[in-house]
Amino acid sequence: MFNFVWGVGFVLVNFVLFLICYRMFGKQGLYAWVGVATVLANIQVVKTIDMFGLVMTLGNTMYGTIYLTTDLLNEKYGEKEAKKAVWFGFFTLIMTIIIMQMAMKFTPQESDIGQSSLETIFGLLPRIALGSLTAYLISQFLDVRIYTYLKKIFSARNQLWIRNNGSTGISQLVDSFVFCTIAFAGVYDWNVWLQIFLTTYGIKFVISIASTPVLYIARNFEFKS
Repeated sequence: MFNFVWGVGFVLVNFVLFLICYRMFGKQGLYAWVGVATVLANIQVVKTIDMFGLVMTLGNTMYGTIYLTTDLLNEKYGEKEAKKAVWFGFFTLIMTIIIMQMAMKFTPQESDIGQSSLETIFGLLPRIALGSLTAYLISQFLDVRIYTYLKKIFSARNQLWIRNNGSTGISQLVDSFVFCTIAFAGVYDWNVWLQIFLTTYGIKFVISIASTPVLYIARNFEFKS
């Protein structure tokens, strides 16, 4: 029960900090958020927790805010800006992987206490790293395209929730499938793989629904030219 209650607070803190970042720094703050969220989500995924008898990984909340960010960029600034944010996040993740892999190759001093921790956090197996990068790139661009398409059909201001949840729901399904297939296919038997896939997608979709009011609030922010 503690993990659930703490998790609710954790989600709220993520959303509040997102709104503060956008309120203080505007569109530039959204790009910064995508970069930071991409890295933090891939760090948090190393930690697993138990909630209601299910094993879950952290990172889904932070990862979900990336979809929130690109949808907000698409809504207020257009598809081109949303795609730019996707590429920025992808570059940030690639940069982090390269730099940290090189950093870990340094021979640690005898009294060093950081090497083992860095290896745990950043020493991702090649399949997991490849799965994360591939899933991110495919699903994020898919989210932008679907959002743009839905924006033409459901263009009314009060239909934002359809555009947001429709695009995110589909793209996160693809994201979960691509990541779990690349990272875990053949590693676990079919039943375990299916449980990981369903719980991963379920958490992401719940976060997407919960973020809808946040998107409405952020859309109404006005900035001086």
